[in-house]
Amino acid sequence: QGDGPVWLDQVTCTGTEGHLDECQVGHWGEARCEHSADVGVVCAGAEAASQLQVRLANGSSACVGRVELFHEHKWGTVCDDTWDLQDAQVICRQLDCGHALAAPGHAHFGQGADPIWLDGAHCTGREQELAQCPLHTWGEHDCGHSEDAGVVCTGEAQLGTGEAGAGGGE
Repeated sequence: QGDGPVWLDQVTCTGTEGHLDECQVGHWGEARCEHSADVGVVCAGAEAASQLQVRLANGSSACVGRVELFHEHKWGTVCDDTWDLQDAQVICRQLDCGHALAAPGHAHFGQGADPIWLDGAHCTGREQELAQCPLHTWGEHDCGHSEDAGVVCTGEAQLGTGEAGAGGGE
């Protein structure tokens, strides 16, 4: 189950649409269901399997929030030890959220749940996605959730192009 707002219900797709925003959907933020009804997707193919899934949680939009990564079938957080604007820039680019305005640490968007997947990233800011950056060893950290990293981007993700590699978001 997710946390935060339930953004959509009544999603009807034929399966031929290129993006979720081409399907019939209810009104954003007016969902009449609880997280016990959250849906998921399992994708097949090399492209889906190789892409690191990223989302921003507990923010005011899909382009603002705590950085969470999907690894070993679980969402987890990133420590703010080396987190900076260049790392945030890559997240914003990967999520189609414009440019990075800030890379707040110290659990600015609240503390996430275990696991803490990364102790940090070392992006130059020019990478297209986080998986292209030098990353610390998965699961090895000396952090607590009080150090969860966040991102503030300039844009609003377009439905269907945000949360790279995963369906839906918070």
